Amino acid sequence: KELLTMIREVEEKYSHPIAVLGDLQGPKLRVGEFSNPKGELLEKDQLFRLDLDEAQGDNTRVMLPHPEIIAASEIGHVLLVDDGKVKLTVVGKGEKDEYLECRVDVPGKISNRKGVNTPDSVLDISPLTPKDRSDLEYMVGIGVDWVALSFVQQPSDIEEIHELIDSHLEEDAFRPAVMAKIEKPSCFYGDNLEKIVELCDGIMVARGDLGVECAPEDVPLLQKQIIDTCRVAGKPVVVATQMLESM
Repeated sequence: KELLTMIREVEEKYSHPIAVLGDLQGPKLRVGEFSNPKGELLEKDQLFRLDLDEAQGDNTRVMLPHPEIIAASEIGHVLLVDDGKVKLTVVGKGEKDEYLECRVDVPGKISNRKGVNTPDSVLDISPLTPKDRSDLEYMVGIGVDWVALSFVQQPSDIEEIHELIDSHLEEDAFRPAVMAKIEKPSCFYGDNLEKIVELCDGIMVARGDLGVECAPEDVPLLQKQIIDTCRVAGKPVVVATQMLESM
């Protein structure tokens, strides 16, 4: 709030508009914890299980505290751990969606609370966590110019944030614009991209996340596709994030 006030004072002093963007974190999908604090080294072609058991993990299994990932995953689907450093392929699944049996295709180290990406699945979860909802209410209250939404999977995600903004907006208050971060392959299914661009006010090409969930060599083509779609619709587009850890 103090920072925003300072920005508005500078804006007033120099009669130059400054757009303030509030960034919503979105859901963070992570594995549980291991009994060995240093983690475990997974070998190529070994089997590794992701389940709902809260017991600490070992070299054969670990908790995945996200039943929606288990429910949405099918045999043959890929799961990426720690920004794709470890690649798992689902080879079996519990009858009641209580676990995923996976084959290690790209071996590596897996340790406590590393992130999980699901490039092949559309998850039945909202892009807005309870924290995001309270953050959004605060952002609308203090008057940010833009709100950036992470973890966009489909057009209905944009409709959801518009409804939430409207519910928090006081009469005659400024309505922040919505920027959708494109970081999931499902944004390119069918006409999803065109509909997402149509529903929001601007787009961010999240190249880092796209480069994890899509083949890195596809990212420049997807980036151009997003930019072209935005230009046709007359919507602003931001190209963000590096592609490699060395950048």
